[in-house]
Order: sequence, then C-alpha cells, then structure tokens
Amino acid sequence: MTLMPCDGGSRSMTPCLRTPLALRLLRLPANVAIPMQNPDTPTPTEPATPRSNRSAMMIVFLVVFIDLLGFGIILPLLPRIGKDYVNQVIPNGTWQVGMIVGLLMSSFSLMQFLFAPIWGRLSDRIGRRPILLMGLLASAVFYGLFGYAASLDAENQASLALTLFFAARIGAGIAGATISTAQAVIADCTTPEKRKHGMALIGAAFGIGFTFGPLIGYLCLRIGGDDQLYTIGYAASALSALAWILGLALLPETRVPTAESAARRKLLDWSAVRFALQNPAIGPVILVFFMASLGFGAFEVTLALFLKDIFDMDANQSFLFFAYIGFTLLIAQGFLYRRLASRLSETTFIGIGILFMLLGIILQGAIAYVKANAPENEVRLEFLFVALTAAVVGFAFLTPSAQALVSRRTPADRQGEILGVNQSASALARILGPIFGVTLYESATSHLPPFIAGAILLVLMLPLLPRIGREAT
Repeated sequence: MTLMPCDGGSRSMTPCLRTPLALRLLRLPANVAIPMQNPDTPTPTEPATPRSNRSAMMIVFLVVFIDLLGFGIILPLLPRIGKDYVNQVIPNGTWQVGMIVGLLMSSFSLMQFLFAPIWGRLSDRIGRRPILLMGLLASAVFYGLFGYAASLDAENQASLALTLFFAARIGAGIAGATISTAQAVIADCTTPEKRKHGMALIGAAFGIGFTFGPLIGYLCLRIGGDDQLYTIGYAASALSALAWILGLALLPETRVPTAESAARRKLLDWSAVRFALQNPAIGPVILVFFMASLGFGAFEVTLALFLKDIFDMDANQSFLFFAYIGFTLLIAQGFLYRRLASRLSETTFIGIGILFMLLGIILQGAIAYVKANAPENEVRLEFLFVALTAAVVGFAFLTPSAQALVSRRTPADRQGEILGVNQSASALARILGPIFGVTLYESATSHLPPFIAGAILLVLMLPLLPRIGREAT
C-alpha cells in the first residue's frame, strides 16, 4: 500500500490515515486515535538482552574447580580409609564391613539429595553469593574434620574416628549441595540461547577437578607416606578454604531477589518437586538426567573392580584411569561441546550422548564376555580406552544439555529451586547407582549383568527424546 500525504501539495512524510480505506486496511475502528511519529523523537527500541557476566561465570568456574579438587582427593581413598577403621570396630565382620563403608560413601550423596533444593530455594530468596560462600567455608571445615579423624589411632580410637568420618561426610554433603546454586549463577549470567555453553563450563570444572584431584591425593601419599592418610583431608580442606577466599574477594551477586521469590518462606517445599516432575517441559528431562546419572554412578563404582578383575591392575594404575576419565570429561565439555553448542540443540546432544554411552557400555560388556569365556586370551587395552572414552563423552554431552533445558524452561524466580530438584535427582541416582552396580557386578562370575542392565536402561531413555523435543519447540 502506498501512503500519500494528507494534502497533495504538502511535503510532509506523515502518512494520511484519515480516509476510510486506510482505516479498513489497518482494521482499526474509525474512533481510534493514531499517534503520529515526530521525526525528531528517537524510535523506541526493544530492551537489549543482558550481556553475560563473564567475571561471575569465571569465578564460579574456579570455585567449582577448586571445590571438586577436594572431592576428587578424598573419593578414591575413602573406601580404604573407612575399611581400616571399620575392621577395628567389627573384627570378624564381612558383609557388615561392606555395608558400613557403603553407607559412609553414600551419606555424601544422600545429603545432596536432601539439601540441593533447600539451598537452591534459599538462593532464590537471598541471593547466590552467600549460599556459595557458606558452602565453601563449611566444606573447608568438614574436610578438615575428615583429616583429623584420619589422624586418630585405628587400634584405640576407631569408634571415635568412624563417628567423625560420618559427621565429616554428612557435613561435606550438605555443603557440597550448593552445586545447584552454582548452576543458578550460570543461569543468571547467560541468555537462554547460551545456557548450554554455560552449563558446559560447570562440567569442565568437574572434569578438571576429577583429573587433578586423584593426582594431588596420590602426591600427598607420596610425600607424607601411606601411614599419613590424614594429609589428604587437610589438603582438601586447604583447597576449599582457597576457593572461599577467592569467592569472598571476587564473586559478585548475580541474583536480585524479587517479591515472588521472597514470598516463598518454606525452605523444604515439596510443591517444587511436584511442579518439576509434573511439568511436561521439565519432568522428562529430569527423568533422563536421573537415568543417565544412575547408569554412570554404577559405571564409576564398578570400574575399579573391572580394572582389577579383567586387567589385573593395582590401585595406582586405577588412579591413572580415573584421572583419564576426568581429562576426557574436561576435553568433551570444555572444548568439544562448547564448539558444537551453536550448531546442535540440547535434544540432539542428549540423543548423541545416549548413543555414545550405549556404545561404551556394550564395549565393556563385550570385554567382560570375552574374558569370561576365553580367560587365556589377553584383552587389548585399546578396546578399554575406546569404551571408556565413548561412555564419558556421552555423559559429557548429555549432562549440560539436560541442565540447560531444565534451566531454560524454568521461570527466572525459581531457577535455584528447580535446578536443586534436578541436582537432587542426580544425587539420588548416585546413591542407588553404587548399590545397583556392585550388586549386579558380583552376582555373576562373568560380571556381565551390570552392562546388560545399563544397556537396557539407556535404550529405555530413547522413547523420551520425542517428548523432550516437542516441548523444546
């Protein structure tokens, strides 16, 4: 439509909209006033998308990395330390020893399951910074308590040491449940389109922590000796204290509490769980994240047994393989994922991740099958590296994609709360995963059942992909 001036001789560029024809074309009633644009008045523009707070993201990366170093230092040696003290309390115990050591390991994840939504909800109300700082300071205290317990004499003070071990693990689990708050910082600092890039940054921090944590623990024992296991607890405490100092000095607040978030007074509100699981856009994603974490938790806990039984590797060699897993996670999430994130959607990443994990599980099962049926044949180590790489890359692709989808589909004032529910699902999977994995692993001399069950679990995840994809549109 050509708009003409109101009078034939005028050079004004203001279009004439007073004719019935123009009004009919615009579908406006005749009595509606049309505001005229003054050429000297700047045209209003849409508010720009806030720029990512790169400094906050990098500080969160450093904080999570250093905190995960402490976790990585403790985890590989925890069963060994706990077993020494439990044997003193229950000298003739068999399954009781395994049960107590298993409870000692799972108590950390149990606390994360319970407290991740609480910290996330509280961070929505009062801000991210105080929650993260409190968690880091508490981690330093409880890792220090772990070191003190490990310094107690195993013969004369085993009961006290074991009690302190449980207190330290429970406290560290409560403090470490603030990881969902770190994810909420990423959500605060990124646009929905860049959310998966930010979540991959958290995954890279995990990868670096799991790479160097076991190596630092190994160096602590090399320097202090095998009889000074308490050094690993103190080293983890010092690293968490360093993360707290960095956060105190450099971490800005990224969340401005709103009236809606402040109105939610309950710290533990099961409506958040119902909201997340019943929401068709969020529930299937959390379910996939839970199932993947369950399978990966079983994979982690059975790997040391697998290396010993199939390849006859000692503890030091297992340390190196766990470091390799952390390094692979770092490369996959820190570099490969972030380069592909602008080309592939979260749903596509989840599908690729499931397929890669399935490939890794099938290869591990094939290795176990060959060894069980032809024990005289030597299994080539290259096949193990391919299996581990595929499984870890698959998990590295799936995890930040699921976290990003949950965050993108959650209202801004409930980011910490719903991400906490998602983290609780992961923690629950890491409680059940070791029980699920070890029980199946020991149920047959071929050690095939956990790999068969893991493959079935991954196949069951595939029908959920169309539902997740539909909700993304």
